[in-house]
Amino acid sequence: MSNQITLTTTGPDATRALGARLAGLLRAGDLVMLSGGLGAGKTTLAQGVGEALGVRGRVTSPTFVIARVHPALGGGPDLVHVDAYRLSSLEEVDALDLDSSMEECVTLVEWGQDKVEGLAASRLEVLVSRPHGGLGPGDGSPVTDLAGADDGRRTMTVRAVGPRWQGVDLTVLTG
Repeated sequence: MSNQITLTTTGPDATRALGARLAGLLRAGDLVMLSGGLGAGKTTLAQGVGEALGVRGRVTSPTFVIARVHPALGGGPDLVHVDAYRLSSLEEVDALDLDSSMEECVTLVEWGQDKVEGLAASRLEVLVSRPHGGLGPGDGSPVTDLAGADDGRRTMTVRAVGPRWQGVDLTVLTG
């Protein structure tokens, strides 16, 4: 069993479905760190996680509130969804007091790279990538509107770090 897997989704619905499969691996105390460029699909993946965990409220980008708690509607863990994009220091991350709720929740942090790794000895790191460049889908011909180069596909690299994830089969994410 590998501690890393790379998958491709074909659009927002498939990205949410991957998030739902990811949620099937998660339990209270887990930290998930989502990285990738603007518009890559981090929040779309988080929506699939939130829906599958059965939490209250629509999972949206918490950019302006920084962190949002989505309480569990059933017996599962709450989801703490964080957007660390506007945080510039470890002190600002510490001020969120995320470690006080880590044991009872799944904590999912967008833009957390180099900011939240110290919250837990184990974590899942998910790198979300989207197509770049000026070549369109299909025949690969040059395009002047880069939005035309984005056919909805996303590449997700999921890396398991730490003892919590030893022996966990990430191939279940392939669906």
